[in-house]
Amino acid sequence: MLWRFAPMIYGPTLLFGLAEGALLPLLPVIAAALGADVAQAALIVSVIVVARLIGNLPAGWLVARIGERRTMAIAGCLALAGGVGILLAPGLGVLAAASFLIGLCASAFGLARHAFMTTRVPLHYRARALSVLGGSFRLGMFAGPFIAAALLAWSGSTDAAVWFFLAMLVALVVLVLVGRDPEEELEAEGQLPSRTALRQAQGPGGAQGPGGAQGPAAGHPAAAPAGVFRTMWRHRAVLARMGLPAASLSGLRQARVYLLPLWGVSLGLDAEVIALIVGLTGALEFALFYSSGQIMDRWGRLWACAPSMVLMGGAFVSLAFTHDLEAATAWFVAGAVVVGVGNGLSSGILMTLGADVAPATDPAPFLGSWRTLTDAGAAATPLLIAGVTAAVSLPVATALVGALGLLGAVGFSVSVPRYVPHPPHDR
Repeated sequence: MLWRFAPMIYGPTLLFGLAEGALLPLLPVIAAALGADVAQAALIVSVIVVARLIGNLPAGWLVARIGERRTMAIAGCLALAGGVGILLAPGLGVLAAASFLIGLCASAFGLARHAFMTTRVPLHYRARALSVLGGSFRLGMFAGPFIAAALLAWSGSTDAAVWFFLAMLVALVVLVLVGRDPEEELEAEGQLPSRTALRQAQGPGGAQGPGGAQGPAAGHPAAAPAGVFRTMWRHRAVLARMGLPAASLSGLRQARVYLLPLWGVSLGLDAEVIALIVGLTGALEFALFYSSGQIMDRWGRLWACAPSMVLMGGAFVSLAFTHDLEAATAWFVAGAVVVGVGNGLSSGILMTLGADVAPATDPAPFLGSWRTLTDAGAAATPLLIAGVTAAVSLPVATALVGALGLLGAVGFSVSVPRYVPHPPHDR
């Protein structure tokens, strides 16, 4: 199914990643051109992160009621409006509002794609499918800045990158609206049961979890979509016990974006050297994205998420003790490489774990809560780093982030065996 419908399954994610990857690095530049100082430019960028956090719950409600395809189309159209707002923004207020709208749309788009993969990909290759989905977005985010840089060098204006953003979204909306629908075609061929049939097969006794095991929705009716907040309360145990380690993993991922450049600056390295080191980690992350899915599908989820967090958390803790050493730069490179390997092994983990513990027939409201927790971890980490660095020092902030990651690994080692079924081995 994945090979047959690859353009429709992974194409929209790649296009959205390219669009965001080209636009986000230039938002501070666009804000500065409109008169923003450094703090205001940073605030404009953070607006998108906040919008992603806020948008998960309403996105879960929307997907549950109108479906993944319509949600993606609506999100793409509204993101187009946000791009036009950035292109024509007369001041910082309009720029912030447009950025907020794009963040909301990114949340809705990501959740819709996640919900589709949760309900339609068989368990025995779910992790690989979601790892490729995560790799598609990473490819877009990795290539987007280079495309933006080329367009900027060619045109001399940031408007070219915004136009590229709009072009990618137009292509996305067209693909979503006129492309082959995997769900409809497979149901028509009799290769895939409809959701109505799934609910009827499960009956009033409760939703079956992955692989036929009782999921967290056991004992509750699955006949109709549940509300977002009712779903959150119903699954509060799994959200608390698995959601918190997941939030720490998301925080580790976000920390690498902020901590590695800050560490390079604190060592007095040139911008070109810092960019090269950070770029090396990005290359490692992209190169290893499929390995994560292979590990999770063959040996279990814990064999990917725990080593990933131990590598990243241990690297940050170790790095904290190397700042004043003579070989500090070499330690920085080594730490960045370990962080890149750890993050590469985490590709698709959060989506896979969310899919594993979500209700089988109506995952969107649950996934809205799950993604809210993970996005909260990502949003809180930069604030934690900034606060601890200002109060104490950057090495202490780095050690604290690493320690939280190691605690998250312990949390996963306790909660994953309890809530996540072991996937069947390939025959």
